[in-house]
Amino acid sequence: MMVMMMTSRFRPLLLGFVVVLVVANRAYGEVSQYSIREIDRVNKEGPYLGIVVPNAFEMNPLLQSPSFEPNLQLPYLDFSGRRFRIGKVENVKVIIVMTGLSMINAGVTTQLLLSLFKVNGVLHYGIAGNANPSLQIGDVTIPQYWAHTGLWSWQRFGEEPNDQLPLESNGDYTREIGFLEFSHFNNRSKSVENLLNRVWYQPEEIFPVNGIPEAREHAFWVPVDNHYFEVAKKLQGLKLGGCVNSTCLPRTPMVVRVERGISASVFVDNSAYREFLNSKFNATPIDMESAAIALICHQQEIPFITIRALSDLAGGGSAVSNEADIFSSLAAQNAVDALLRFIALL
Repeated sequence: MMVMMMTSRFRPLLLGFVVVLVVANRAYGEVSQYSIREIDRVNKEGPYLGIVVPNAFEMNPLLQSPSFEPNLQLPYLDFSGRRFRIGKVENVKVIIVMTGLSMINAGVTTQLLLSLFKVNGVLHYGIAGNANPSLQIGDVTIPQYWAHTGLWSWQRFGEEPNDQLPLESNGDYTREIGFLEFSHFNNRSKSVENLLNRVWYQPEEIFPVNGIPEAREHAFWVPVDNHYFEVAKKLQGLKLGGCVNSTCLPRTPMVVRVERGISASVFVDNSAYREFLNSKFNATPIDMESAAIALICHQQEIPFITIRALSDLAGGGSAVSNEADIFSSLAAQNAVDALLRFIALL
């Protein structure tokens, strides 16, 4: 009886102690022993080819493909809100992970992939907007270089292009890459000064894995792996889909290696900015993730390449809706078809 009374008496205290422990463990954010064991278990079977994809509708055609064979003993490992799917594609060991939308999600997920697992290369694929009017919806583009065009130094009103930017003398900002002048897009019928002035595009600060810690370098155009880009040449002539139900494209889509792609956490559905990006940077695909993955792989010295199928002419087409509403599924499947063929050629 005494024991029972003491147990009842101290139960709230014990429960409170357990809650404090759980909260404390969560607060530290350390990797659990269970996760460490499972990660070690995965890595014993490595190395793997990492496949990084933005969204579920782009990932599902790959998971549903007969070319993908999940690992029956350990089909996936969940970590930090991400699911790392383990298996084989075209008999090559792979880890597939979905990033979610935007540069931050793509960068965080790619760093987790490379920090946790034994990965010897990264393939990124998905759909993208098109800035190149010589190509069409459904075409699969493979750029040689990627840049993040969402890091700006916004110049105050009244200053001119020859005026030095704040902190430019410290090496924090530069005018070498160029600018976007907002007044070039004014309504010409109104003689009103544009208070937005201009923004200067900036390179990213990077810290290479084998460099001096905290010694920054800068990168704007990040090249894909030379070997991967050479392999991609063999994708020319790959048969791709060109119809969604009874709606067909003017010509059969094709795989094209292009010079440049750009990314920012902005969905571009504006023809004026699309034309600027194409004329200023010679950009073809425009997306929200690829440059983040490129920068992480560049810093970690891991080979990578990006395959992006065009789902719409950014800001073009109908004034009522974006073509991606119709052709995103076709573009996603074309990207997967190109990815599968690429892996088979490695």
